[in-house]
Amino acid sequence: MALRGIRGAATVEQNSREEIFAAAQALVTEIFSRNGLALDDVGAIIFTSTPDLTAAFPTAGLRQLQGFNLVPLFDAQETSVEGALPLCVRVLILAETDKKPAEIRHVYLGGAQKLRPDLT
Repeated sequence: MALRGIRGAATVEQNSREEIFAAAQALVTEIFSRNGLALDDVGAIIFTSTPDLTAAFPTAGLRQLQGFNLVPLFDAQETSVEGALPLCVRVLILAETDKKPAEIRHVYLGGAQKLRPDLT
């Protein structure tokens, strides 16, 4: 098994706790599904959010899902860059897997699909 980084991002319509929580949960759930992950495979999950998202921490939403209170979770704010995609939550999951890098399925939802059209 190898440690792999699995990326994802999603946009929200507005800066609200409910939307940030839903985006975090949807991203991680979809990444787990597409990559056949289990909680025991995960070493850590790191979220970033754009500076315009101040209503909630994405990790707080993920902790609402069963079992994620045992996974090391971390939040950070992205650097404010002119022209960057607004209202965006990004995630990096560090997980052990037998998959080769080319077999990893990264997940970009909603408006975040334009960040990596080569992967969506």
